[in-house]
Amino acid sequence: MTYKVGPKGQVVLPKVLRDELGIAPGDEVVLERDGTGIRVQKAVTGHELWASLPQADTNPLDELAQSRRRDRVTEDRRATRLDP
Repeated sequence: MTYKVGPKGQVVLPKVLRDELGIAPGDEVVLERDGTGIRVQKAVTGHELWASLPQADTNPLDELAQSRRRDRVTEDRRATRLDP
């Protein structure tokens, strides 16, 4: 496939390729130099990256808060034992 570059440096991605790559209007793409050519790929959003991670049964922030509460209880117990 050969396409002309417009006066603003724009090239239209063919619909077939957009569909294959899952690129929709408004999506961001990454352009990388690849030897003497250019590689175009869909940018990964933060939401897509988060969704790709294994999902835990609990929220990591909830786990952190619970851990901090346990630590405070432990520290309070130590402080009362050391208090004359």
